[in-house]
Amino acid sequence: MKHLDLVIIGGGPIGIACGLEAKKKGLSYTILEKGCIVNSLYNYPLNMQFFSSSEKLEIDEIPFISKEVKPRRNEAMEYYRRIVTSNQLNIQLFEKVTAIAKSDTTFTITSEKNRYTAANVIIATGFYDLPNTLNVPGEDLPKVAHYYKDPHFYSSQKVAIIGASNSAIDAALECYRKGADVSLIIRGTEVGQRVKYWVRPDIINRIEEGSIKAYYNTNVTAITKENICITSPEGEQTIENDYVLALTGYMPNFNFLEQIGVTLSKDEKKIPEYNPDTMETNINGLFLAGVICGGMETHKWFIENSRVHASMIVNCILSKK
Repeated sequence: MKHLDLVIIGGGPIGIACGLEAKKKGLSYTILEKGCIVNSLYNYPLNMQFFSSSEKLEIDEIPFISKEVKPRRNEAMEYYRRIVTSNQLNIQLFEKVTAIAKSDTTFTITSEKNRYTAANVIIATGFYDLPNTLNVPGEDLPKVAHYYKDPHFYSSQKVAIIGASNSAIDAALECYRKGADVSLIIRGTEVGQRVKYWVRPDIINRIEEGSIKAYYNTNVTAITKENICITSPEGEQTIENDYVLALTGYMPNFNFLEQIGVTLSKDEKKIPEYNPDTMETNINGLFLAGVICGGMETHKWFIENSRVHASMIVNCILSKK
């Protein structure tokens, strides 16, 4: 077993950026990814369009050319896949990391397939794997999903979509346009202010004309095989329902961070401790990169503002050599 300078956990855009920087600076490294290349992007809705323009999604100044100013999921997957293959990055796919332990100056990283040792570790695992659950009766029914892929499946069905941010609003509009009877369940007073600016007027117009029924200031209390039960300022209601898309956001794997020994803030934000100049955590040699740095504030970090983490971290590692 070769001792490495660096093990990168997560093969998304930021993990790939870290691998590129490590290779460029002559560090021995490997990237461990529990799924396919850019696994989170693969699990995005088929027709998803990024908020960012293509140049803001570029890593290592490698041009990203897209048909529109704001690229779509399939274009981004192809861009990052080509970076991995053309640069012959050392990436191990479908290899989930189960434990990280440190002894003196050496990390031991255990996966479902292998064991590695390294002087440094970067955690770039994002936040898309763990949905924020509703914690209501019936949430475990087969009709309930926390991820949305393709609107065709919901054609001619009664669909309740829970949420007010981009994923929920995109799903509501797409399902409506494929012939679904859409009910939008929103906990707050309005459609989320962070919804993509070219999409927000669309959903508001569809709600105002009655094409999509919106329930504001509303919470789900239970889900049954035939219905969804809600409570709102108008009282308790039961809506006839075939499928539920609970698109209420996602969160990082905090248990994994705590098991390693990363300190999290004591408030509900659970922001991990790290040096903003180096991205190094309270554990010497253990770094964070990408959206995982934001804890529950998953809207604070994106590809465009966290791609710089790669050079910050690698420069820190090199300064210690």
